Amino acid sequence: MNIVLTEVWGVCPATMRKTEKSGGITILDFGSQYTQLIARRIRELEVYSEILPWNASPDVILGGKPKGLILSGGPRSTTGTDAPRLDRSLMEGEIPILGICYGMQLIAHTLGGEVKKGRLGEYGRTRVVFENGGGEKILSGVPASIDVWMSHWDEVSRLPEGASAFGASESGALAAYSIDGGRITALQFHPEVDTTEYGREMLSNFLFGICGCEPNWKLGDWVKRSLESIASEVSETDRVICGISGGVDSTVAAVLVSKVAGDRLDCIFVDHGFMRKGEPERVVEAYKRLNLRIRHVDASDRFLAAVKSITNPEEKRKTIGELFVRVFEEEALKCGGAKWLLQGTIYPDVIESGSKGGDVIKSHHNVGGLPDDMEIELLEPIRELFKDEVRRIGPLLGIPEEMLKRHPFPGPGLAVRCLGNLERERLDILREADAIFIDEIKSAGLYDSIWQAFCVLLPVRSVGVAGDVRTYGETVVLRAVASRDGMTAESVRLPWDLVDRTAKRICQEVPQVGRVTMDVTGKPPATIEWE
Repeated sequence: MNIVLTEVWGVCPATMRKTEKSGGITILDFGSQYTQLIARRIRELEVYSEILPWNASPDVILGGKPKGLILSGGPRSTTGTDAPRLDRSLMEGEIPILGICYGMQLIAHTLGGEVKKGRLGEYGRTRVVFENGGGEKILSGVPASIDVWMSHWDEVSRLPEGASAFGASESGALAAYSIDGGRITALQFHPEVDTTEYGREMLSNFLFGICGCEPNWKLGDWVKRSLESIASEVSETDRVICGISGGVDSTVAAVLVSKVAGDRLDCIFVDHGFMRKGEPERVVEAYKRLNLRIRHVDASDRFLAAVKSITNPEEKRKTIGELFVRVFEEEALKCGGAKWLLQGTIYPDVIESGSKGGDVIKSHHNVGGLPDDMEIELLEPIRELFKDEVRRIGPLLGIPEEMLKRHPFPGPGLAVRCLGNLERERLDILREADAIFIDEIKSAGLYDSIWQAFCVLLPVRSVGVAGDVRTYGETVVLRAVASRDGMTAESVRLPWDLVDRTAKRICQEVPQVGRVTMDVTGKPPATIEWE
């Protein structure tokens, strides 16, 4: 049977649209690297937020009955003929709007003001001075002068009719204005970035003082409503098959659905040959302790054969994603036939895979890698949550803390950390190196303070020397990052003795490796994973 996949929110949106989503905030994404950060900041203030592409129709934008709109920043210039635009009717209605950076310039351009290229542009920490003139609502509790984060070249040179300026940067450029008594507020700087002083207060003022939002995005309530929604969609005779990986997302999704489906949930752990050292055994044992029905399928030979000659990252991810689904379909038949495929898809997966109209950063195997002719329906109950929200739900479901603190691991596993040809020997080299790195991090007591740490094996060999003999060994990269939700990340400054000890151990204990380097790039411009 060919089943049409459920719309982007997954299978359990009905109840949520009547609760958290109604009365929340809709963010229109104009391509800013900080768009997801805006959404996270709003949820931290216990208000539901969702992201839509800038070109969504007014009917779609207003369909969820948001209490307010936020227009994100973006890399384009409003003066360009092909620049992203906004339907003027949204600004002329009654809904409150906050424009940030490009959003500020877009409001001015749309309503008859003027935007031009600035003399110097403003990037990084900048001092802004506020004056009376319409910013009282957004500035409640904010000092008259603060440091903010700027990232722009264009500037508003002439305000639209009826607008009142209430802030300027130290260079004299316009930094803030309002229209219609503050219903429309525009900021040239980024209040969502930690570097902006009182940014949280300004966002809070917009949510509660201007939009009239209620702080009703409570994860405990979300769990209750999610269980009710799952129960309304999954009948008492439906069987569910879950693609389990041992990671936080699939674990939380499985335990959540097990509260409804009970023994009608079969968890399938597919060993695709790209797991870390000793991981298959640890995963199976952990799920037995959670009283989940677990089926261990060793399909490593099959996966290795499918991707052996593939080096393109997107093709690799999509090939693995499709094969995952095919294996699940086969296992579903062995389990008596399942109607639903449960996955631990989370919001960043959806955003990065371009499923809401944005650019595809990389196709996550459980989003962009899914085939169109799936013969099973998709169940994705945590699809609208960020990673830290998923972790906070875990204890509410009785999941042990050690499972929730596990570092994120991509669905394709080491396949996207082993660059170049995927051969079993090269994967084993990466497994051993990665195990040494994690062992040293744990021994130093740093594991829980790091978002993600891992090794990458490059398709590059280099000349070395060992025992007075020339070598031509593999190259391993160490990567450790700090993050809150995976949408942005910074490199962790590991103690040098830890790095030195790790490099020496890898070269000594994994003789195929001749060189160890370190990746210190943040996200952006890089992604956390290399592929």
